[in-house]
Amino acid sequence: MIPVSFPVIAAALSGAIAVAAGAFGAHGASGAAVEWLKTGAQYQLIHVVAALVAIRMEARGPAWLFVGGAAIFAVTLYAMALGAPRWLGAVTPIGGVLLIAGWLWLAWSARG
Repeated sequence: MIPVSFPVIAAALSGAIAVAAGAFGAHGASGAAVEWLKTGAQYQLIHVVAALVAIRMEARGPAWLFVGGAAIFAVTLYAMALGAPRWLGAVTPIGGVLLIAGWLWLAWSARG
C-alpha cells in the first residue's frame, strides 16, 4: 500500500483538476478551447498515473517532475481556454520539458 504523502495528495488533486477540465472541454467549451482543454487533461491524467507509479517505485524526483510539469503544461492551456492571453502558450513547453525530464529521470532510476 502506498503511504499517504504530499506527492500522492498532489497527484490526486491534479487528477481531479484534469477530469474537471476534460469535462468542461467536452460539455461547456467551444472553438480552440475544446482542444486546449482536451490536450491539457490528457497530458495531466497520463502524468498523474506516471507520478503514482514513480512514487510506488520510490522515485520521488520523477514524480515531482510529472506533477509539476503536468501542472505547468495543462494550466497554461486551461488558462488560454478560459480567455488568458495567447502568449501564455509560450510557457506551455516548459511543462513539456519537465515531463520529458521526469521520464528520463525515471528511466535512469530504474536501471538497477
